[in-house]
Amino acid sequence: MSRLVWPAVRTAAPVALVVVPFGYAITEVHRDVWMGAGCGLAIGVGIGLRGGPQAGPWMGILIGSIVGMSTALIAGVAPLEGFGVLVPPILALAVGMHDGLRETSFSDYRDMSRETFILSALLALGLFPVLVTSEALALAVLPLACMPWIALISGLLSHRREGWRDTRPPRLLVLGAVLLFASMLFLTVDEEIGSGRLTPRIVPVLQFVGILGLALAAVPAATFLLGRVAIAWLQPRLRVYGRLADYLRIMWVPIGGFAIGYLMIIVLFAGFYGMLERFSPGAFADATVGIKEWIFFAFYTGLAQDYATIAPVSDSARVLVGTHLILSAGWVVVLFAAVMSFIGPKLERIARRHAEEES
Repeated sequence: MSRLVWPAVRTAAPVALVVVPFGYAITEVHRDVWMGAGCGLAIGVGIGLRGGPQAGPWMGILIGSIVGMSTALIAGVAPLEGFGVLVPPILALAVGMHDGLRETSFSDYRDMSRETFILSALLALGLFPVLVTSEALALAVLPLACMPWIALISGLLSHRREGWRDTRPPRLLVLGAVLLFASMLFLTVDEEIGSGRLTPRIVPVLQFVGILGLALAAVPAATFLLGRVAIAWLQPRLRVYGRLADYLRIMWVPIGGFAIGYLMIIVLFAGFYGMLERFSPGAFADATVGIKEWIFFAFYTGLAQDYATIAPVSDSARVLVGTHLILSAGWVVVLFAAVMSFIGPKLERIARRHAEEES
């Protein structure tokens, strides 16, 4: 159990860091934001734990972030009454991305049904904490109800590719998908007629059924294909991030040394600036007394950026600022050269080892 906690936390923390700010940038409704975060965390952690120690965490973070942001986006622009129609594309997106992974590419309807059921359970788990306090508790089981429909669509879109073993979908899967589709159509048409938005005549009803059926089939199919293509394209290009840990273990010491030295330069010149203003009042425009302001001024000066409230006025202040800029730039150049000469051979050994693993 303890061996699962750390990988789960390592996957969940980046997903939450991405999804929650993105959600609040879309909407101010806490429920919609946490709905996206819950779905992203559930899908991301589930895929991360099942994908193994290599690709699992990185792909879990990527897929969980995409699912979470998509859920927050849809929930932020759609009312709760329409959320039931929006669960299928979210589930189809997750299934498509999972199917696009090289390690988990599905080869028959049984694989597709099993993995779709697992992802629908994870999606329901992500929705449950948000919906448990509302009247829409039944929506928490909606992903499970949509499982046959999404599995059938995903299988039909995959059965012609190389390596697919089944020629026809199982009858139970087709029956479950048809029953779900029929029940959703009946409930939606009955609600539209009862509210007066749809006349109970055969032609308008058939037109509405056709439009709704097309939407329920086309949108999940499009999101499934989009998710599969996106992950198939991204995965080989993101493998490099899985190797960053090897390089960071070597570079964290010189990076820490650079940060300490840069901070010392900032604090040193913050004292110089404050001392110059104390003994030569007016050397800086709009200067205020306080080490905090001088540290901020020294930080922006080291980055060659103007500070909003303080500016050098006298010649001595300009010379001091110029000296600070030269010393900061020199520190970067000198330390970079020293670090590269120190860690260069180690980085080459890591690169050779990775090349041997791929060959």
